[in-house]
Amino acid sequence: MSRISVPVSILFSTTGAYAALGREAVDGAMAAIAEINGDQESSVRLEPKLSDPGGSAERYGLMAEAAVRDEGCRHIIGAITSWSRKEILPVVERAGALLWYAFPYEGYEASDSVIYLGACPNQHLLPLFEHVMPKVGPRPLIVGSNYIWGWEVSRIARELTEAAGGQVVADRYMPLGSTQVDHLITEIRQKRPDFILSNLVGQSAAAFLAAYDALRRDDPDFGPEHCPVVACNLCETDLAVIEPAARTGHITTSVYFHGVDSADNADFKAKMAQRHGPDRRLNATFVSAYAAVTTLAQTIADVGSDLPDAVRHAATARLFRTPLGPLKIDPRTQHAALRPHLAVSDEAGAFNPFQSTERPVVADPFLVQTHMRRHDDSPPNPPPQGSSKTHLTGRPPLKVIK
Repeated sequence: MSRISVPVSILFSTTGAYAALGREAVDGAMAAIAEINGDQESSVRLEPKLSDPGGSAERYGLMAEAAVRDEGCRHIIGAITSWSRKEILPVVERAGALLWYAFPYEGYEASDSVIYLGACPNQHLLPLFEHVMPKVGPRPLIVGSNYIWGWEVSRIARELTEAAGGQVVADRYMPLGSTQVDHLITEIRQKRPDFILSNLVGQSAAAFLAAYDALRRDDPDFGPEHCPVVACNLCETDLAVIEPAARTGHITTSVYFHGVDSADNADFKAKMAQRHGPDRRLNATFVSAYAAVTTLAQTIADVGSDLPDAVRHAATARLFRTPLGPLKIDPRTQHAALRPHLAVSDEAGAFNPFQSTERPVVADPFLVQTHMRRHDDSPPNPPPQGSSKTHLTGRPPLKVIK
């Protein structure tokens, strides 16, 4: 069988402020490539072109341009932060290439040059707040890395909080990669919020959780049952570098956890155990990059070409079987329908799922269909047509995992 040989840019930071996340993404992408290239029945062979921007957002654009110009890459699997995605975006738009972006982001974007396989706010922040606010209260304090992810998730969180009759008691930012968190802990101690929403990334997130643990040991009112840290992007790699006691009781949402009970996930874990050993605990960063590569390869095989326009149209016209579950990409927005899960962390640094939607949630990147209701109100009248503020409707309810 003749095989199509396709150069693919793998563009993640394996050094720098969020290097651990980048290494997981590269591991996931390379696991998929090894599997595809080792399958003699596959009509596609991928040639990975690895680049490490070192956590510098500006270098993402330069390296993406070099991959397209010098390596002949029409497809880029890459970027974790929104800052780096924004640097790649004009490159792929000019070149007519495709970026496969597989990580949670703040929404309010749709480009013909991007396939969005990561969750947007109606698939991460809204389910998280819908669970947390009725249980612990409507007064969050928000901390975030000082770039578009932190700003925009904070803005949406504020709108959700106010719609629920609550109040954001403070909204604070840190430079990406900073570990200077003492001032945040001091303000949390003073203002005593109901919970903390963390939009911190990489080593900033780990430093904050370590410092917060010292606070909750000193004052039990900040324990996880009273004032938990919640997040849409907290990952096992963030917990791995802190003490076991500091790892526990944090609530996060994701489209993948190692402990998700599904046939697709069971098959995938067994396959990865053969490659990485039985002790490798998989996380969303690894699995999302893996799913991006396999989705791309399956689409190229369908089309018989890596031409971006043909691949884009074919990718939005079929269903993919992935470790995330059945994956369908909306042709209107090029965002994937995804199944959100909620999980709580333990001392081992693992996240244990406790709620999931029964079926995938269609992405609503501009939040025009998905809305939040006040907890103390019955549903009000429908909003005027074209209004962006309504209630949490049109989304499958979260189901408690027994």
